[in-house]
Amino acid sequence: MPTSAAGNKPCAARLPRPLSGARGFTLIELLVVIALIAILSAGASLALRDSAASALERDAQRLAAVLESARAQSRASGAPVLWRAQGNGFVLQGLPQPSAPQAWLSEHTRAQSNAAVVLGPEPLIAPQDISLFSAQQPSLRWHVRTDGLRPFAATPDTPVGRP
Repeated sequence: MPTSAAGNKPCAARLPRPLSGARGFTLIELLVVIALIAILSAGASLALRDSAASALERDAQRLAAVLESARAQSRASGAPVLWRAQGNGFVLQGLPQPSAPQAWLSEHTRAQSNAAVVLGPEPLIAPQDISLFSAQQPSLRWHVRTDGLRPFAATPDTPVGRP
């Protein structure tokens, strides 16, 4: 029986066998690394999103909600409400004070509308279209539209020839 005394040689049966050709990574290790890379790249792509585009989208969604709220208040009160673009914001005429917000979330958002938008008090209004664009990037445009029956909705502008 081998002992641990100095000079004794260990038994050949107890020596670890060298692994022949079994070097490298396991499948689990590779999957973990790929998952980490995927999570990090998704986080980076969300962090690098165009701020002008997201600010314009937020302003368009907010304007659609403000217009629908003003339209509902106009129908409830029986008084007409007008929306007009004005400088760096907009004005809602005909709402009791305090009224809805009248400034853009982003200082670079601008509105383009041919005339004042009439929001009621009739349940059906004429089709309306308000174009929002960024002063930083005028090619970025969103539209806040209604056909007169459906609620206002914010939709991105798609150039001709693109889906």
